[in-house]
Amino acid sequence: MIWEPVLATDVSAPSTMTLRRITDPRVRQYWDHDRVLSHRMGEYDSGSVVWDYVAVYRPGQRWEKTPPQPVFNGFPVVRAIQGTRSALENLAGH
Repeated sequence: MIWEPVLATDVSAPSTMTLRRITDPRVRQYWDHDRVLSHRMGEYDSGSVVWDYVAVYRPGQRWEKTPPQPVFNGFPVVRAIQGTRSALENLAGH
């Protein structure tokens, strides 16, 4: 999970309490102060910031100059939960 400053209230990295919202031990969380990932995914001005977005990739896929094609992606995250869950289950062979 990548946290980045988007809203005026995003002045620092997320608190420990915020980070505890995600309990899956496979998840790694990072603070991207300069929105480097958003820029790599297509941000070119304030109207194109990539945020509140989820993407599921096959294990072992490598990112080169641009991200690989995800097996699932969606936004806002709250509306993409079921698709994310299904994609992860499919990759796990369930």
